[in-house]
Amino acid sequence: VQLQASGGGFVPPGGSLRLSCAASGSIFDINSMRWYRQAPGNQRALVASLTSGGITNYSDSVKGRFTISRDDAKNTLYLQMNSLKSEDTAVYYCNFNWGPRQSDLWGQGTLVTVSS
Repeated sequence: VQLQASGGGFVPPGGSLRLSCAASGSIFDINSMRWYRQAPGNQRALVASLTSGGITNYSDSVKGRFTISRDDAKNTLYLQMNSLKSEDTAVYYCNFNWGPRQSDLWGQGTLVTVSS
């Protein structure tokens, strides 16, 4: 199974984007699904997470602006990003953590650029 991230692009400050992360097949025993981002010169950081039980968590920097969700029928994870700021500029990666051994599956990353 592979993850394909998409939806990144160039958007002005205050704009919105929706990222998608589609799994090529069904993944069983998912523990959590997450979005990370990595800005130039920075380490990869957790942005949002969604547990199998539906509990969401967000980093303080995106709380109230970003929403993580999933469509199980489409095997797809989403990140709705509103009120984007220049500091949101980064490559965004999706991650599925699954199984009793906490295995990680990563998408290839999608670039979000927020600039006027």
